[in-house]
Amino acid sequence: MATNRARVKSVEESIRDTEEPDHQLKKNLSALDLTVFGVGVIIGTGIFVLTGEVAKTDSGPAVAISFVIAGIVCGLAAICYAEFASTVPVAGSAYTFSYATLGELVAWIIGWDLVLELALGAATVAVGWSGYLNQLLGDLGIPLPTSIAGEEARFNIPAMFIVAVMTGVLILGIKLSSRVTSVIVAIKVAIVLMVIGVGIFYVKAANYTPFIPPAEPSETGSGLTAPLIQTLFGFAPSTFGVGGILAGAAIVFFAFIGFDIVATAAEETKDPKRDLPRGIIGSLVICTVLYVAVSLVVVGMQKYTELSTSAPLADAFRSVGLPFFSGLISVGALAGLTSVVMILMLGQSRVLFAMSRDHLLPPTLGAVHPRYGTPYKITVITGIVVAVLAGLIPLSTLAELVNIGTLFAFVLVSYAVIRLRKTRPDLHRSFRVPLVPLLPWLSVAASIYLMLNLPGETWLRFVIWMLLGVALYFVYGRRNSRFSVKGAAERKAAGQQAGGER
Repeated sequence: MATNRARVKSVEESIRDTEEPDHQLKKNLSALDLTVFGVGVIIGTGIFVLTGEVAKTDSGPAVAISFVIAGIVCGLAAICYAEFASTVPVAGSAYTFSYATLGELVAWIIGWDLVLELALGAATVAVGWSGYLNQLLGDLGIPLPTSIAGEEARFNIPAMFIVAVMTGVLILGIKLSSRVTSVIVAIKVAIVLMVIGVGIFYVKAANYTPFIPPAEPSETGSGLTAPLIQTLFGFAPSTFGVGGILAGAAIVFFAFIGFDIVATAAEETKDPKRDLPRGIIGSLVICTVLYVAVSLVVVGMQKYTELSTSAPLADAFRSVGLPFFSGLISVGALAGLTSVVMILMLGQSRVLFAMSRDHLLPPTLGAVHPRYGTPYKITVITGIVVAVLAGLIPLSTLAELVNIGTLFAFVLVSYAVIRLRKTRPDLHRSFRVPLVPLLPWLSVAASIYLMLNLPGETWLRFVIWMLLGVALYFVYGRRNSRFSVKGAAERKAAGQQAGGER
């Protein structure tokens, strides 16, 4: 049986697979479409919620610095994604990149890992969407019963509804998905710019003092509830001060999750070698600037000790006598979450599509719709799974799995850039990571550091999930993958040739 090292799928073979008639996606996306997708998935609950939470409990007014640090960490990973996506313009993102460098087993592991980021992430955001919708309906005097809407719902009907609608949009075509996203992104960016443009006139310089509050020891859990870095090294993050800024960066980092989704649409891009790096890096830069500006305005409008941890932007506007704008912010949050649900589901369906095309999943699942040019079967399955998760399962204890899954993908992609530079120096790279191997190794180190700041129980769940994935690989994936089928065919042909010679 072939070793995993032999099961590396070449870049040329990956690109050649995109030309199969039954598994060929339509190329309709431009650099602008990709940037809109990136902005659409990044701007979500992070900018509407985390700003207040981190300012009040970790960083103080220096939350803007936390956003800058988190943006730099994401930027390191984004540069690595940009090189890969432009060199291997194939659906699947980190899964495809790993297959081309680290082999089939690692590719399967990262594909399985991305389910944590994408499917579970979409379900979590759908539950948040339900909560915002019910809050908005409550402001209008027509709230839904909490048993069917919001985070405490037993059967979350609005969450399942938004997943079903977004599933339909995704099936009808990538261009329609892009147009819907463009409208939604325009709404929420307009809301964000309104927050900055109006709020800046209500900023009080006194609210910025002290900009970096004095450090205080923070209350942390023990055992599995404590950050792993504390359990391993006895290091406990502090509140405020420089330590608080770094701890805040580890939290607001998750407001940036999603830029890597752009890479999953590589195969549907008109000019991937040019447009993918622009879309990935452009969306990240835009969102970082908006995050920093919003955080500075909010902590300037209201003292950081008084900020709301659930709806800081809306509450800040109420505190200065502008309740009308708080309603508009709720609309922007609702629009923001809508696009996040859709784009996370888009990314999940494209990863599973790539795995199906490689026969690591049943190949019939990867069939492309003859009219719409989308992997409709996998999209429907993704929609059903996400709807069930969002409608029936409380996700609060699982939300951190989204974060660790994303960071693990960042680690592998960053390392894979170094690996491919050594194994395939001949490949044409229209975009190249500068200062290799320094920048990729910095990306690896930064991602691992943030992973270590997650609780031990999150790591335990992550390890269990990964072990389950490895078991499934050896039960189904390895036996049915193209490498196994190809190897069996070659052995059969060799046996027939040997028999003929005798």
